Amino acid sequence: MRALLKTNLKFDWKIVTITVLSTLLLMVDYYYRITPKEWGIVEWKAVDRTILYLLIPLFIILVIFRQKPRDFGFTLGDWRAGITLTILAIILIAPVLWFLARGDASMKDYYKTQVDGLPWNTFLDLLGWEFFFRGWILFGYARKFGPEALWLQAVPFALAHIGKPEIETLSTIFGGFAFGWVAWRTKSFVYPLLIHWFVASFTILVAAGVL
Repeated sequence: MRALLKTNLKFDWKIVTITVLSTLLLMVDYYYRITPKEWGIVEWKAVDRTILYLLIPLFIILVIFRQKPRDFGFTLGDWRAGITLTILAIILIAPVLWFLARGDASMKDYYKTQVDGLPWNTFLDLLGWEFFFRGWILFGYARKFGPEALWLQAVPFALAHIGKPEIETLSTIFGGFAFGWVAWRTKSFVYPLLIHWFVASFTILVAAGVL
């Protein structure tokens, strides 16, 4: 029995921490509300996600890993490339978003009621979200897996979209990779955040008939 159970498995404790904690944080986000209802905050889910996806990973990076947040993309990085890629992405994505948000009934039904609070509600919602995937997971995995981390971070990102319009969800494995590539190229989660912020806000405005 001892021989049967014997194994030479060795784990990278930081990779294990990132994997397990990321999975649990996504589940907590789905099942629980963190901010008390008594606070009266309308965008409580966005506040929850800032706590779960930004503050908790930063705490782990600083206190447990004893690393600098910039090692996980918490920096402006190559800002010249970042601004160029952000503008280029917006120009290319806008027509596609306009067509989908206007023409797909599921997109219109899902997003047309989310106009109130724009654009800061989407920014707050995506701030932690983008650091979580394009900072914490991407750069955390990159140390061990190199460029493969681009696909690895795109998988939980895509799965976290289940429940949203089908056409959007099916595209997120590729969108997640693209956002990850921008972060990889610029060494920063800021530019995927700016692009994603535009995508979310623009989609809502078009779905609601504002644009």
